[in-house]
Amino acid sequence: MEPTTHLIYNVTNKLTEAIHIDWLNWMRQHHIPAVLATQCFFKATILRLKGVDDEEGPTYAIQYHAAREADYERYLMHFSTALRRETLDKWGDQLLAFRTVMEVVN
Repeated sequence: MEPTTHLIYNVTNKLTEAIHIDWLNWMRQHHIPAVLATQCFFKATILRLKGVDDEEGPTYAIQYHAAREADYERYLMHFSTALRRETLDKWGDQLLAFRTVMEVVN
């Protein structure tokens, strides 16, 4: 069951059209399962941004839900560097990513 108050670690990715389908498949089959396997997050959601300029390629947001801030901090301390490096090594400058953290307050 999803906690009512939790954190969302949001990673927004602007892709080139050339990698769009391969990146999406890689995220679904490899990267998101690897992030969830850290057990720092209980859920991940892939969203495609609408109403933005898609001329050079689409923009996606991946939202990882952490039950506690300590889980997110553990992810940063032990896992994020290697997972970010893997993404950069695979896709290089074909994507631009930025990250935000939000608190759900329902």
